[in-house]
Amino acid sequence: MASEVKLPRLGQGMESGTIVRWLKAEGDPVEKGEPLYELDTDKVTQEVEAEASGLLLKIAVREGEVPVGRTIAVIGEAGEEVPGIAAEPEPAAEPVPQPRQEDGRPAEREERPVASAGGRVKASPLARRIARERGVDLASLRGTGPEGRIVADDVERTEAGAPLAPAAAPAPVVLGEVERRELTSVRRTIARRLTEAWQIPVFQLQSSADMSHVNALVARLRETEEGPKLTVTDVLIKVCAAALMRHREVNAEWTEAAILIHPTANIGIAVAAPQGLVVPVIHGAERLTLAETAAARAAAVTRAREGKLQREDMERGTFTISNLGMYRVERFTAVLNVPQAAILAVGATEERAVPSGGEIVLRPMLTLTATFDHRAVDGAPAAEFLQSVKELLEEPALML
Repeated sequence: MASEVKLPRLGQGMESGTIVRWLKAEGDPVEKGEPLYELDTDKVTQEVEAEASGLLLKIAVREGEVPVGRTIAVIGEAGEEVPGIAAEPEPAAEPVPQPRQEDGRPAEREERPVASAGGRVKASPLARRIARERGVDLASLRGTGPEGRIVADDVERTEAGAPLAPAAAPAPVVLGEVERRELTSVRRTIARRLTEAWQIPVFQLQSSADMSHVNALVARLRETEEGPKLTVTDVLIKVCAAALMRHREVNAEWTEAAILIHPTANIGIAVAAPQGLVVPVIHGAERLTLAETAAARAAAVTRAREGKLQREDMERGTFTISNLGMYRVERFTAVLNVPQAAILAVGATEERAVPSGGEIVLRPMLTLTATFDHRAVDGAPAAEFLQSVKELLEEPALML
């Protein structure tokens, strides 16, 4: 019997996704568990596996935004009749009000979005939710979806209360000397999360660590260990994981009801990927050896840069490291990766003159800048955490 392929819900709060491309064509054989199509959500673009084996009899939705639960394809046996797939029902919406002049006669109206029967504005479920949250009147928007349907991008481009722009032909990609780059869902998510983080009361602490012993350890293990080459980032992951286990109040998350203290150190590492900034997570970092940490970090970075991260790669993080040392940035302040309570910004290791034993000597120094959510973490425990990170970097044998 033919099996309908419905758009899955891949996370709490997901209401729709965007089909990027199909990995199979109509008539192709499909095995259960085999990648079937690429789906773009608000967190990541990932391959979705087939839930049944057979032939891909029909693709109902080639690409574009689709609500969760809608049938997008049919898998069955050769010669099997394809069941009829009903068109997506139009969700209810408020009727578009009729403007009137002072004398009560109908006023001349601007062109409105295409409406379904009954004067209801056509819009996707996600577009309706975003419009509801932002106070945007759907009747004031001009839809760019099929048959004038309003999609999420139309609402995203309109701030609440903004006047309706006049109808115009699609803007060219290049306007004179200005290059136009359309916002991707990843870019929109980055912007939304950074805006949320900016509203949190935070404070920063800064310290410098002598990296002489870490540099020597990395050089020695690179010569002896097999597998991915060990990096300073790998040592930072292990050091932060050990410090978080000592100061668990930093391995925290603020909620309106309680502060959640996590039992394990799931360390996120900020990666500049082609699709934008992503933060894959090394889970249970306190339990890994340096070699295992290097392997996990290398695999996560490779998946990030190839656009192959899965949703589970980016979930359950409890702390984040943002390292710009490879760009010769001396020091910087990182924005919280909400809902985590802390993030560590790491600059470049530089030769600096420092006092030692009554003399001024050159040492490879690293500047660490930690940002904390002041709602969840107070100054003293935050300072103790950063002090532990510094001590472990200067004496890495203490964590081995």
